[in-house]
Amino acid sequence: MSYTIVADVCEGIGDCIPVCPVECIHWADGKTNTKSTAYTWIDDSTCIDCGACLSACPIEGAILDEWKPELQKP
Repeated sequence: MSYTIVADVCEGIGDCIPVCPVECIHWADGKTNTKSTAYTWIDDSTCIDCGACLSACPIEGAILDEWKPELQKP
């Protein structure tokens, strides 16, 4: 199972990227969400469910501790 970054909640701060031990979090290059903000997404094939991203993210509800791929927009 993987964590999920909710694209339309993410504010593009990027605090989640440097804390990921397996580098599974990526910028959605050239794309913006409904807030017109750059956002990140998680590659579920690499995620090890460590929770580091969830702990680092300052935006409540931007990262879920369950896999809901329909909420990501890679």
